[in-house]
Amino acid sequence: MPNQLIECVPNFSEGRDPAIIKQITDQVETVEGVKLLDVDPGQATNRTVVTFVGEPEPVLEAAVRAIRKARELIDMRKHHGAHPRFGACDVCPLVPVANITMEETVPWAHKLGQRLGEEVGISGYFYEYAATRENRRNLATVRAGEYEALADKLKKPEWKTDFGPSTFDAKYGVTAVGARDFLVAYNVNLNTTSTRRANAIAFDVREKGRQKRDGDPLIGPIAKDENGQVIWIPGALKCVKGIGWFIEEYGVAQISMNLTNINVTPVHIAFEECKKQAEVRGVRVTGSELVGLIPLQAMLEAGRYYLRMQNRSLGIPDREIIKIAVKSMGLDDLYPFKPEEKIIEYAIAADSKEKRLIDMTVRDFVWETASESKAPGGGSISSAMGAMGAALGTMVANLSSHKRGWDDRWEEFSVWAEKGKACHDELLRLIDDDTDAFNKIMAAFGLPKGSEDEKAARIAAIQAATREAIEVPFRTMEQSLACMEVCKAMAEIGNPASVSDAGVGALAARSAVMGAYLNVKINAADMEDKAWLSDLLARAEKIQQQAIDTEREILAIVEKKI
Repeated sequence: MPNQLIECVPNFSEGRDPAIIKQITDQVETVEGVKLLDVDPGQATNRTVVTFVGEPEPVLEAAVRAIRKARELIDMRKHHGAHPRFGACDVCPLVPVANITMEETVPWAHKLGQRLGEEVGISGYFYEYAATRENRRNLATVRAGEYEALADKLKKPEWKTDFGPSTFDAKYGVTAVGARDFLVAYNVNLNTTSTRRANAIAFDVREKGRQKRDGDPLIGPIAKDENGQVIWIPGALKCVKGIGWFIEEYGVAQISMNLTNINVTPVHIAFEECKKQAEVRGVRVTGSELVGLIPLQAMLEAGRYYLRMQNRSLGIPDREIIKIAVKSMGLDDLYPFKPEEKIIEYAIAADSKEKRLIDMTVRDFVWETASESKAPGGGSISSAMGAMGAALGTMVANLSSHKRGWDDRWEEFSVWAEKGKACHDELLRLIDDDTDAFNKIMAAFGLPKGSEDEKAARIAAIQAATREAIEVPFRTMEQSLACMEVCKAMAEIGNPASVSDAGVGALAARSAVMGAYLNVKINAADMEDKAWLSDLLARAEKIQQQAIDTEREILAIVEKKI
């Protein structure tokens, strides 16, 4: 299954001593599977914002190591800076990035707090989505009084910490651990050098909007309500903060925005609203700029948005969808947009030392299969055949969506292409999953078995690995059968010139189902949970028969049309 990714953004109360900052961030880089994305120190704030990403377990380990080092090096009794703070690691939020929900992220924040209390010996509070009490949700409330008021605050029962000893640590202070939404720093470029006009557009789009004025909207007095509070006119976009500024390096003005929840206002919606408001003011948007990184899903959503505007199929490869997003939002206006550096999942993959089969050339994959190594084997090859079958069905759908004279049917074929794409994307993942499952079995058999405890642990590991080695090819069977639905539809209603491709796709998919079933059965011999196994084998037999029958139906359609 796709890896769950979370981002961790600890803020350390040191922004002036590069040696201390480096010692802390070096701890992050000692953890396998974690990528350090950004280190942003501030002199005036005397604070450094560190950003790293990875799967939850290694991210928590990196956070614990970095905060332990901060406890050793930072003395809050000597700390002074412009930013509110109450600890050496002041805040440490976790952010869901990919394949993980906020609800799933919160328990990881709680686990991080528990580890910091037990392993590092510090105290702290949970805030935002991780808050266990409603009055602690707001960080400003939790941090009120800052470090200077902490000693007295901790004496009050209502401010007993959520984790750790809950005693005043004069050197360290406390830490707020939270879970929050992903924030994207996003700038939109304008064909003007006027900061005032950029600001006006920013006020039009940002959630806070602008101050209302009585009389003349530009120079009239600021309007206030009966309580003397300034009246604000809200902007068009929720969860957006923004200002206008001039970037001397590029000679253009920009609308600089923080999108604090891209599930509410995605980047492409922010871009389109800026275009709309700029046009009203006689200004043209020329492109945009991502500061930092962005989740893959956000880029794919943007690309699909613009493909729909063009009446184009959405079932094209991710790299093409991303290309459409980049060109549509002008993300390469100021400098080249490099997906491997700007998209979080791609940046992690580029940094990984792990060798993946799907990154090989076809020739190298064939040679690796033919070598003396035991993997990749039949399971991975079955997944590869299934992916090829799904890709052929998807290709016919995309060609049909783009066929001259069939413009009114583009969406019908786009839906089929998306179904096929989902199948071939999953089958591509299963190529490596199958080899990984085999390697886990071999590793389990290699575990020590000297004592009774070691024997029990070894048996449990073998059974867990065996179950995975059965489930992976079973998923290959399911996905390969699913893609045959696309192949059949394309044989029936797709571009007649490509009907043979739909037929070849069916042949490949049926072979994938049968090949994966062989892998299910050969691994089944070592499975001790016979009730679970019996149910899965019955379902697998049914899938194989459905694949054989469906292939026969598809080939009959193809032969009739050729």
